[in-house]
Amino acid sequence: MILLLLGPPGAGKGTQGELLAKELGIPKIATGDVLRAALRDGTKLGKEAKSYMDRGDLVPDDVILGIMREKFESDETKDGAVLDGVVRTVPQAHGLGVMLAKLGRGVDKVMLFDIDDEKLVARLSSRTVCDKCQHPFKDREPGTKCEKCGGTLVRRKDDEPEAVRNRLRVYKDQTAPVIEWYEDREAAPLKIKADGSPEEVTERALRALKEK
Repeated sequence: MILLLLGPPGAGKGTQGELLAKELGIPKIATGDVLRAALRDGTKLGKEAKSYMDRGDLVPDDVILGIMREKFESDETKDGAVLDGVVRTVPQAHGLGVMLAKLGRGVDKVMLFDIDDEKLVARLSSRTVCDKCQHPFKDREPGTKCEKCGGTLVRRKDDEPEAVRNRLRVYKDQTAPVIEWYEDREAAPLKIKADGSPEEVTERALRALKEK
């Protein structure tokens, strides 16, 4: 199964991607992870991506999709994958579909993690991250030491309440057309209530997959 995750910032896609991948026995693939791996390994596409990043430019979709294609040509994804952060715009959704079709594959299920805006604002504005390892912590004050690496916990500027609301507005502008795009192709996203503990959300997601 190729499972695509959608949802606003802070809805828990990263955590759910890892938990669902473990439950389904398939790898989780996130755009940032495959990009960092390509840069680390010095692949041809990794070097091309680095040339854009060194100039301060966004890495084009075709380069990202090329790196994703390499992933889907490997044995690692022969049984499927959970895709997190791979699709944020309609052109990306279309490009992913074309790339997978050339490999005789396609997105099997789309999952949309849904949560009230103000709950997201409260969740993200109470979050701090380590300035070294970037691990997130909930309800921990800035300046506290990170238990994982000894770094210092900080609150990111884009986690301030008004910044979160702006991120949500951008997300909705970009993602509403993506949801419609998948609905038009008989892959209507499964809507999952994303508040509650990570385990509760995973249970809802797995139940939704079984029911569909």
